[in-house]
Amino acid sequence: MSEILLVDDDPGVREILEMYLEREGYEVKAAASGPEALEAVSKRPPALVLLDIMMPGMDGYEVCRLLRANHDLPIIFLTCKDDDLDPIIGLEVGADDYITKPFNPREVVARVKAVLRRASAPPGPSGKQLRTECLEIFQDTREVWVCGKLVRVTPKEFDILWLLVSHSRVVFSREQIMQHVWGYEGEYYDARTVDTHVKRLRKKIAQAGCKICTIEAVWGTGYRFIVDPQRDFTAQ
Repeated sequence: MSEILLVDDDPGVREILEMYLEREGYEVKAAASGPEALEAVSKRPPALVLLDIMMPGMDGYEVCRLLRANHDLPIIFLTCKDDDLDPIIGLEVGADDYITKPFNPREVVARVKAVLRRASAPPGPSGKQLRTECLEIFQDTREVWVCGKLVRVTPKEFDILWLLVSHSRVVFSREQIMQHVWGYEGEYYDARTVDTHVKRLRKKIAQAGCKICTIEAVWGTGYRFIVDPQRDFTAQ
């Protein structure tokens, strides 16, 4: 049975999510503050953390940073804010996903299932590489090199880049990207999550000095990875 750590200072949120998660067979441990969450993880790391952002004292961002420094476990943010800044900060500090309040508890359960499914999936073939003129991606070490520079990317950014580069010029819809990278299907995918990851990924590639390849938005459809047609693309 997978254990979920639910961190939220609102007892009403904790109560409803505990009920839905336990109904699905998860063991739920609740925490009402950041320090309480850190103590719980230090004693017994859970399979996944549902983490509220806006908490008094230590907020969710700081909790996530501290958890990421010592543990490799999936984290889903719960946030009341619905703007561009929150998801960007959350994904930058290492969250795997975010859900905006008010939410449907069934959606939270679906997201938890999908993230745990991805986290338990076996790794891909060791040693596989993707290369363009200025881009090298190593699947075994999950490293991305752009113009000879190691670029730090989040786990989900890596998975998106691998998907798009390994299918160069193929257009993937946001829903398809969610299915491939997060495992979400149907009504529970959130296009904003994909847009936020792609925005940061595109910026990192450009800042590293690459001018001949990018992730292109195809209006009304989704995204694709494109390389200057005069350059060679190889997969090894």
